[in-house]
Amino acid sequence: MSLEGKVVLITGGAKNLGAEIALSLASIGASLALHYNSPSTKESADTLAKTISQSFPKVKFSFYQGDLTTKAAVDKLFEAVLKDFGKIDIVINTIGKVLKKPIAEISEAEYDTIVNSKSAFLILQAGAKHVEDGGKLITIVTALLAAFTGFYTSYAGSKAPVEHFTRGVAKELMGRRISVNAVAPGPMDTPFFYPQEADDAVAFHKSQALDGRLTDVKDIAPLVKFLVTEGGWITGQTLFANGGYTTR
Repeated sequence: MSLEGKVVLITGGAKNLGAEIALSLASIGASLALHYNSPSTKESADTLAKTISQSFPKVKFSFYQGDLTTKAAVDKLFEAVLKDFGKIDIVINTIGKVLKKPIAEISEAEYDTIVNSKSAFLILQAGAKHVEDGGKLITIVTALLAAFTGFYTSYAGSKAPVEHFTRGVAKELMGRRISVNAVAPGPMDTPFFYPQEADDAVAFHKSQALDGRLTDVKDIAPLVKFLVTEGGWITGQTLFANGGYTTR
């Protein structure tokens, strides 16, 4: 199914899973509004821009940098995309922050940096206001919603509300035929995962899934592609795609 004529906003869209999703959707003609958080990610954005230009020369795309921890910043992003593209059909939110630490040792300042719940809420809120009827809203969450792994209490706990946001917003937007879903990958083989894990922990996580490996971005992008094309009948769901890392 083609996405020609559709505008897709991907937060965290310049590298890792976001970049893989961007390339997947560019292959079927989507116009891409690609956000990245930090100026340090500009090099990744430039690399992705070159790849899109060379591989999909007809695809319109633009990059936007910003820290999406406030309503003002999220609103600014959506307004910029609407100004540049005229509309938004699909929003895919991949941003998140990991904190692995015993709860007794987490400071208030550290907790306040865990944006997984607030940013997801603000992006869903803006999406509900601005996405075209018949559109799609997708949030990337975590397989740890269905399991406990030591010292990820704040991370998994901050992702947990997104599952309820997804169910509620799906009901609220049903009359506009907007489907709203969350995708829950297992631990992903990206630089996002490794800094907080010792070698033995990495080995354990790998041992819990198919083929004894971590989830790859290429495992998740096809699922997102399906949800935003032929998967419109699926809404209000959290889809666990983790190679059996957790089972339900």
